[in-house]
This record gives sequence, structure tokens and C-alpha cells, in this order.
Amino acid sequence: MSSELVRPDFEPFIALAEKAARALRDDMLANGHRAGYTELAPSHNAVFATLPSEGARAADMAARNGITRQSMGEAIRDMVKLGILEMVEDPSDRRAKLVRYTDYGAKVAQEGFNHIMALERAFADEFGEAELEITRTVLRRVRELLAPNTPEQPVPLAVRPGL
Repeated sequence: MSSELVRPDFEPFIALAEKAARALRDDMLANGHRAGYTELAPSHNAVFATLPSEGARAADMAARNGITRQSMGEAIRDMVKLGILEMVEDPSDRRAKLVRYTDYGAKVAQEGFNHIMALERAFADEFGEAELEITRTVLRRVRELLAPNTPEQPVPLAVRPGL
């Protein structure tokens, strides 16, 4: 076996994408803390990214986020204790529970969605609409190329208008 490894002499796409994703996640958390929601933790991102305003089952949220049910359940339980989420009976299946935002949780989530929209405007201002759309297309195509059977993540909807 050769002791000489041949490494790329450039910053690989995977490294750039991971660093950008980490910076975006860190920025979202820091924004929540600046807004006064200091109880937020990195694990809560998976919930905010997948919980629609009408609620959802934890298993469906885990599948959309690509994490285990256990990991999603842990984040949900933590957020229930913090008063951000509540668990209610699923009207379509009384044996199942729906995860929903509390009124407080809707305010927290809306702060995050507002920040996402502000980031998008800042990116468009910095890079231009055309370059931003090219970036979206490239990232989408990378996902499709490497994980063709992964369902596209729905665009998060505003939690409740007017919050």
C-alpha cells in the first residue's frame, strides 16, 4: 500500500457545501438567540425545517429531514418542555399524535422564517438574482444526482400570517 495519498489541491465541493450549511445553521441559531429565544438548540433546526403550520407526525418529519425517529422525537420532547410545541391527537388516526406549534412556538418559528427571507434578500443583493438561482439549481442537481430517490424538501410556509 502506498503511503502517498493524493488529495485534491482545491477546496472540494463537499467541503464548501458543508461549511456553508454549517454557517447557515449557526447563523439561524444565533439569530434566534439575538431575538431573545435563548432556549433554542441546534437540534431544534430539524423540527423547524420540517413542521408545517398545520402540524405533522414526528415520523413523517424525521423522514423528510433524513434523521432517525429517535432523534426527531428527542428534539420534539425538548421543545414540548420549552413550550414551543404541543402534541395533540391526530384527527385522522386517534392512535397517532400530531406535533404542532404552540402560540409561543409560532412566534419563535416566524422569527426564523423572517430571518430566512431576510437572508434570501441579502444573498440576492450580494450575488444577484441570476447567480442565486444558478446556485439553487446546482445544489438541487447535486442532490438529485447523488440521492435521486430523496423527496424534495418542501419550502417551509409561514407559520401564521401576522406574527
